[in-house]
Amino acid sequence: MTISIKTTQEINKIKISCKLASEVLEMIEEFIVPNITTEEINQICHLYITNKQKAQSACLGYYGYPKSICISINDVVCHGIPNKNQTLKIGDIVNIDVAIIKDEYYGDTSKMFIVQKTSILGTRLCNVTLNSLYLSFTVIKPGVRLQLIGKTIQQYVEKNGFSVVKEYCGHGIGKNFHEEPQILHYDGYDQGVILQENMIFTIEPMVNAGSHEIRLMKDQWTVKTKDRNLSAQYEHTILVTKYGCEILTKQHQENIPTIFIN
Repeated sequence: MTISIKTTQEINKIKISCKLASEVLEMIEEFIVPNITTEEINQICHLYITNKQKAQSACLGYYGYPKSICISINDVVCHGIPNKNQTLKIGDIVNIDVAIIKDEYYGDTSKMFIVQKTSILGTRLCNVTLNSLYLSFTVIKPGVRLQLIGKTIQQYVEKNGFSVVKEYCGHGIGKNFHEEPQILHYDGYDQGVILQENMIFTIEPMVNAGSHEIRLMKDQWTVKTKDRNLSAQYEHTILVTKYGCEILTKQHQENIPTIFIN
């Protein structure tokens, strides 16, 4: 397994792509309202990325993916395809996943949106998923086993009565959308990877309200929970620093440090 340790120049370029990705999520928030179609949301994001940011969507055309962002609603775990017949409804929980290419480097992030208000379960699921991601930042520093990230997330999620999806994981990122290493969100097989300064990767736990089991739909992209329970996901791209980590896709309203000293 070859894991790319980024140079200062590469880190600076990835930081720009990550900032752009987080800005798309900040921009789209006001449009997450009842009766808007997921295709309209996709179009707003696409025009913002191409016209305002002078960047490109990493999703569009990736292995044939037909849209510029992924929109996953309620029991959709990930990779929901925007379409003109799907409208948001009050109570929906919605993940929007944005990946950007700028000057040949990638940035990747996602977050949950609630359409006005949702159930206690939906609110709790989103909170636990986000907190599991934040908790993982507190164990990252050079010399730590990569496996500790997944272990930390799984323990917290299961302690709160939810389950972690195991088929999808975070990933290294840089000049490629997906690089080594894989970032498991559970205490799985030990890949033998020790974190090093200037590694960059995504952490993106997918957490289900019921069973961790999933099913792939006929479009070969959309993934849903097998038991039709709710699912939530948050994603950040992070840089391993000398004493901890830096959150490269942090949004302005997030009440966490940009830099964790561990």
